Amino acid sequence: MRVATDIGGTFTDLVCLEFNKETGTPIGVKIAKSDTTPSNFEQGILDTIKKGKIDLNEIDFFAHGTTVVINALTERKGAKTALITTKGFRDVLEIARCNRPDLFNFNFVKQPPFVPRYLRFEIEERMSYKGEVLKKLNTANLKEIIKTCVEEKVEAIAICFLHAYKNPSHEIQLVKELTKLNIAVEVISSYQVTREWREYERTSSTVLSAYVLPLAKKYLNNLESKLKLQGLKQAPYIMQSNGGITTINDVKSNPITMVESGPASGVFGAIALGKVLGKNDLIVLDIGGTTAKCALVENGQVKITTNYKIEHSRTAAGYPIQTPVIDIVEIGNGGGSIAWIDKGGKMHVGPKSSGAMPGPAAYGRGGTDLTTTDANIITGRIHPDYFLGGELQPDYQSIEKAAEPLCKQLNGSKEDIAKGVLRIANANMINALKLISVNKGYDPRDFTMVVIGGGGAMHGADLARELQVSELIIPLHAGVFSAFGMLMSDIRRDYIRTNVLTLSNELKTIITSTFNEIKEEAFSNFKADNIPPDKVKFTFYADLRYAGQEHYVKVLLHNFSEQTSLEEIITHFHKEHKKHYSFELDAVVELVNFHLVAEVEVDKPDFPKITATNKKIQDAIFDEREVDFDDLGVHSTTFYHRDLLEPNMSFKGPAIIAEKATTTVVTPLHTVNIDEYGNLILTLEKE
Repeated sequence: MRVATDIGGTFTDLVCLEFNKETGTPIGVKIAKSDTTPSNFEQGILDTIKKGKIDLNEIDFFAHGTTVVINALTERKGAKTALITTKGFRDVLEIARCNRPDLFNFNFVKQPPFVPRYLRFEIEERMSYKGEVLKKLNTANLKEIIKTCVEEKVEAIAICFLHAYKNPSHEIQLVKELTKLNIAVEVISSYQVTREWREYERTSSTVLSAYVLPLAKKYLNNLESKLKLQGLKQAPYIMQSNGGITTINDVKSNPITMVESGPASGVFGAIALGKVLGKNDLIVLDIGGTTAKCALVENGQVKITTNYKIEHSRTAAGYPIQTPVIDIVEIGNGGGSIAWIDKGGKMHVGPKSSGAMPGPAAYGRGGTDLTTTDANIITGRIHPDYFLGGELQPDYQSIEKAAEPLCKQLNGSKEDIAKGVLRIANANMINALKLISVNKGYDPRDFTMVVIGGGGAMHGADLARELQVSELIIPLHAGVFSAFGMLMSDIRRDYIRTNVLTLSNELKTIITSTFNEIKEEAFSNFKADNIPPDKVKFTFYADLRYAGQEHYVKVLLHNFSEQTSLEEIITHFHKEHKKHYSFELDAVVELVNFHLVAEVEVDKPDFPKITATNKKIQDAIFDEREVDFDDLGVHSTTFYHRDLLEPNMSFKGPAIIAEKATTTVVTPLHTVNIDEYGNLILTLEKE
């Protein structure tokens, strides 16, 4: 068996693929869903294992994605952290960047740093930007620093020296000195987190990784020991933000790589599905209970960025994290998003969520706010027998109470309010989808949309219609697809090094030798995990810019070797620059960052095909009732069991397709076809 679990803000999901021991072919899929348990995250995983009746002794591969890191950051539940930096630079963290997130908002208030000034310490040392030692490391005041840290009950120390991305020898030396002092504090240095330049971003990334280090280590150790206790033979793999999995020991050394592990796995699962279906240009939308995430896939590739921020908005600068993350847009809109009215009488949906406890009003657990899920129930889009996978009947009385204040303030019926909630939620998601497509020069009509997550299929048809996307795919087990995506991911590690060079023939040897040095480092890291060098595959990228520019464009170096000509690299850059910015220059080209992706292929299962049993479409119908499709009107709608739909079946909307982990809404303008893998393919008729 191969198992993957994904902890979300509201639910914890599990997917289990069972295989025939003799032939190795997949014979079945089990899924399970339980409430996320914030006080004890690993309990949610154990609950899904129990629900799915999984025998851990039978598992050959276990992958895990988690929101532990992002939750600790956003909820400020990490460790008390100190920072040790170069003398004269203790305030880099507070000075941050001087640009306001909203240019004309003069009332913008800068967010406080994660480390207060009294816990930011300086040590004498200095490197030049070339990595040359200008002033040797002087640790004379180190014992005094540690004394203060012990008195203040500091749990983690971040070390970030000037230009350590170029030469980390002073950071390595300081860690050795701290080890000699034998203090019970977690320590992490900037060179372990990022070797990319930009002083503030590098310091912020190191501090945030230190902030979550004790919590993440404790969580991963507990998870590993509890799974082992229940029979798991091999340590679990952990999903990272770059779309790859890695060993549990690797992620313990730098837990910030898990900051967006859940959304990444869903996108890479969609890419794997797209390859099987021959669809390489995708818009992927993942709607969960708390957030909606979206990413654009072009030619089977999703962009990886290190310009990632948490808590960034029009009124907040956010906190940068310089770790490879898939280029996604995430908004606070999901099934549990709360509808509320501002002082001006305008209704909003999200970003505040009801979570799993108390959850939407329909859960009947004490939730008093109307949510997106409640609005879908009011409009008839969720069948009461399939609410929460059939485990719960909607609490209609609580929904009425939650809708009442909004009805009074807006002077409308609960049906009007529900349609308003859904319109606003959809508008929020459309804006997010435009940020990854239209705003970057892509026409959504050229893409296929893949919707996943518990809420994806609920809203997908309306969103595709708004963007005029003609084809929409709802994969089998879409409600737990992020967990499924982990089973389709390879072991991946990204190595980024800043070394600003002019692309000239005299410097060609430096480019080749730098990539070779990074390769050797990758081989060494994989060797520590007992992975032989011949299993490691490399992909080469370079961050390039025109001389005089501040920022750069990431360029894939196809089949890079010592024989690759600089002219070929420069030509690729001109094309990419023109594609992004609509112009190219006759100017000198500079290389800023070397980016090497090291991957180890993991045996991945094929997407299992569905065997047709010659059922009729009528066998899948279980009800017919009225459903409100907003501007398309109220229609008598057929309800289908998804489990009873077979390949080559097709029907026209309006329809509602119910399954254990989600519900698919099919508007009157859509036609549904079921393919050989059990995917629902929705095509849009012209209005």
